[in-house]
Amino acid sequence: MRTRTTTAGLAATLAALLALSGCTSSDGGPHAATGTPAAAPAPVQGGGSGYEGPRPQDQNLLAWTGDPNDAGHVTAQSAAGVGGRITLVRIGLREQITWSNIWLGLAGVDANAQLSNCYLGVYDATGKLVASTADISPQLMTDAVAKPLPLTKPFTAGTGTYFIALLLNGNWATNALTLKATGAGISVNAGLTPPALRYSTVLAGQTSLPAALNLAEQSTSTINTGWGSQWYGVS
Repeated sequence: MRTRTTTAGLAATLAALLALSGCTSSDGGPHAATGTPAAAPAPVQGGGSGYEGPRPQDQNLLAWTGDPNDAGHVTAQSAAGVGGRITLVRIGLREQITWSNIWLGLAGVDANAQLSNCYLGVYDATGKLVASTADISPQLMTDAVAKPLPLTKPFTAGTGTYFIALLLNGNWATNALTLKATGAGISVNAGLTPPALRYSTVLAGQTSLPAALNLAEQSTSTINTGWGSQWYGVS
């Protein structure tokens, strides 16, 4: 009798404690223990794969027109085809940077070329020239590698759209002076129209980069002949 009384008493005490605590089950029933709810797990980003593709910062750059690992194509054009024309490649910045150099992938050089008045520059979304290099003709004659070409003056570039401009002048062998590019010449502009083309040319007969461009005049006629979209990086 003593054992039965003790067991019954403990059961009654436990039932009273549960009632006083106001416990509920996960579905609102009266049987689950109370307490601070556990934090919900953070949602998995990127579809749960955990993979994040290469970023410019992985290679000590601030921005680029694309992963240089994808710039395996070598593109060449004759002096008659692109000499004096300004070739534009669009680049988007998602954060403010101090832009000091434009990296160009030089794939091949022509030791017998006669180059002059060759420049790289940066235009903003309105077509205003915001920075440029000195004449890069000497750098296009040596060391077929990816190389940084310094702007004459670094500038603060805010978020938004910019266009990297290339101007070549002189004489060179078409398949000797070559640049690293994507294979996308024609298709790079899919879905786009001026003044927002991703790859284009403007003007002709230029020996320097003008202070402003009319981006509505972007043309693809030279692009469509096989002048593939050059790879550029920013540091």
